[in-house]
Amino acid sequence: MDKATEPLLKKNKVYYENCPGCKVDRRKDTYEGIPIKEFFYIWIVILCSSLPISSLFPFLYFMVRDTHIAKREEDIGYFAGFVGSSFMFGRVLTSVLWGMIADRYGRKPVMIFGIIVVVVFNTLFGLSTSFWMAVTTRFLLGSLNGALGPIRAYASEVSRPEHQALALSLVSVAWGIGLIIGPAIGGFLAMPAEKYPDLISKDSLFGRFPYLLPCLCISMFGLIVCVVCFWLPETLHRNHENNSGDDSYEALEASSNVYTTKEDLQGNEKSHSASKKSLLKNWPLMSSIIVYCIFSLNDMAYAEIFSLWAVSPRKLGGLSFSTDDVGVVLAISGVGLFTFQTLLYPRVERLLGPIMVSRITAVLTIPVQQSFPFIAMLSGISLSIVLNCASILKNLFSVCIVTGLFVLQNRAVDQDQRGAANGIAMTGVSLFKAFGPAMGGVLFSWSQKRQDSSFLPGSQMVFFILNVITVIGLITTYEPFLVVRAH
Repeated sequence: MDKATEPLLKKNKVYYENCPGCKVDRRKDTYEGIPIKEFFYIWIVILCSSLPISSLFPFLYFMVRDTHIAKREEDIGYFAGFVGSSFMFGRVLTSVLWGMIADRYGRKPVMIFGIIVVVVFNTLFGLSTSFWMAVTTRFLLGSLNGALGPIRAYASEVSRPEHQALALSLVSVAWGIGLIIGPAIGGFLAMPAEKYPDLISKDSLFGRFPYLLPCLCISMFGLIVCVVCFWLPETLHRNHENNSGDDSYEALEASSNVYTTKEDLQGNEKSHSASKKSLLKNWPLMSSIIVYCIFSLNDMAYAEIFSLWAVSPRKLGGLSFSTDDVGVVLAISGVGLFTFQTLLYPRVERLLGPIMVSRITAVLTIPVQQSFPFIAMLSGISLSIVLNCASILKNLFSVCIVTGLFVLQNRAVDQDQRGAANGIAMTGVSLFKAFGPAMGGVLFSWSQKRQDSSFLPGSQMVFFILNVITVIGLITTYEPFLVVRAH
């Protein structure tokens, strides 16, 4: 479409006076710049929702140890996997429901309620004194927070077509930053009475609940985000029926050009109903979801395994790191990820396209993941340099992989189905991500018991299995499996 015809199409577009979605569309049609304010809302909602997902990983090993549910040190990873997975299992059960609610009642109320859930249940998780309390609070946190699906639909709807890729890239960046900064917060602030005895007494609140401080900090940030989101503009179209007294002049004038006969209206309703029924048969949507699920399994298993591996003793193939050491590595990775996505990724994406970037980074992920067991043989400054470089690269590659898949998912459906479509995506992804920490914990515990094996001993085996998952994901990014919709 050229510049000369675009204004003519806007004149014939229907805007309803009391419809929040129409107000957003009107702004998009009159303002061609990047919607900075809306992008800010997207950023903070995604960040707040993603911080609790992995903030527990640096201290989860010690939290499970303190519950005394594991009889042997080698079994700690086994139980830690179930705590990490309980969040995603909860999300599996409710993601489609939250997507349907967002399609019916709006994106904004679902997002605000989800942030409130973060404030309440993330705080309760920090107060957990038993294994089952930790599992229960994480499960409720996942099942009641339905913000992550609708926010993707919101990112597409609030942007002009030329800015949608940027908006969805912002979603993946905020998600990636949250999954890195969250563990950094957990690593720095967990067990403060042991780290800062001059500031925090063992008899104080944070001394009696050593894992409350990082959870409480994230919850306080969530409270601020919840207040800010009351000014978030709704994008769902409403009040399009029986609006004869409230319609704008543009809507009334253009309505005669939309449906000229009753038969046309009925035909459109039938088409719309058929479209609704065919959501699971939408192969561009479903294929991108399947690929995303596979890579998500790898990402969550890696997040669990990396932290467990880093804090486990050197005699079992780990690094003997403290939670502070893990926090430093993940914080550096977060800075590197933000810098790359802000300065370099848009140029690389324009040059190669999002799918090709995903394929290339998936290939590069394989040697990086397999290098971690050998990094454990280093020490001193060489260990710090190599470990931080590998961690940065792994997280960069993960974000690059999923960005293109976000774009495909949201382009595959119309606006009135995006909430449900993203709900389906979140259900599938959550199921795989639920298996990720559980699988990672079980595999890690198993690998620590085979230090003397002749074939891929110790942690070499667990990182090799991560690479097998990466290869499967890489294969599914190629035609004809993945239907690429570039336009």
